Amino acid sequence: MHQSEAQALAGVRARLAEQFPDLGQETVAEAVHTAHAKMTGPVRDYVPVLVERTARERLSKRLGHPPLPTPAPPGALPQH
Repeated sequence: MHQSEAQALAGVRARLAEQFPDLGQETVAEAVHTAHAKMTGPVRDYVPVLVERTARERLSKRLGHPPLPTPAPPGALPQH
């Protein structure tokens, strides 16, 4: 794994831990690891985004509610 991908995944874990505080960091880390393990293709640019989406869905299901929407990246223009 490239350093930039590892840094991005650390950010994913931090964001999801903030969104799912009731599940604990270990559960969040496991969901991120499980989602990341499924991303084996050669194109790595979008892996952190896909991992975050997959892990968020998994954590939402664990809490028994629909997945939370993916927040817009910082600096993104608001949608109308």
